[in-house]
This record gives sequence, structure tokens and C-alpha cells, in this order.
Amino acid sequence: MKRVDRVVIEKMIVYCKEIDQIMDRFGRDFDVYCRDRAYQYATAMCILQIGELVTRLSGEVTENHPEIPWRLIRGMRNFYAHDYERTKPETMWQTLTEDVPALQIQLQELLEEDE
Repeated sequence: MKRVDRVVIEKMIVYCKEIDQIMDRFGRDFDVYCRDRAYQYATAMCILQIGELVTRLSGEVTENHPEIPWRLIRGMRNFYAHDYERTKPETMWQTLTEDVPALQIQLQELLEEDE
């Protein structure tokens, strides 16, 4: 793996961890999430950053690891960036509670494979 890819993946992991910290701070409660715009905006910013970072990965990484939904991650970033008002809280909550933790594990495994 190229050094630049490693750095990008490390940054993505940092944003996954930041989402976890934000959820600890605000509470892991869907109703709280729905009522608190700051909670929504803070987590959305991390999702945007993760999606943006995916665009910086080489084709080597994305093609060799099709088990990670790179295209969907980019698509989610674009949706949040351009159609945020249409975002459904349930979709975002699933992303935060299921998809991001799974992504963090997959990214960590990529780094470990490369060592």
C-alpha cells in the first residue's frame, strides 16, 4: 500500500473514532439525536470527511478491497453535502450505529494487512 493511502485510511479511522466520541458525548439515543441539531451536524461533518477522503484513495486500494462499499461511502457524502435537508434521521442513525463501526474495523484490518 502506498504511504499516501495509509495516511488517508488513518484519517478515516480518526473520523470513525470521532463519531464514537460524539455519540458518547451526546448520548446513544435516537430520540436525542433527532432533537439535537448540533448532534446531527457534528456527526454529519465526520461522514462528509470520510466520504471526501475516499476520493483520495488510489484505485489500487479501492479495487483490491471491494468488500468495502467505497462507492456508497462517496455517494453518502455527496447526498449529505448536496441534499442534507432530505436526509432521514433513521438512515443517518443506522450509518452511525452500524456502518461506521463496521467501516472502522475494515479499515483497521486493511492497515494490519499492510504491515
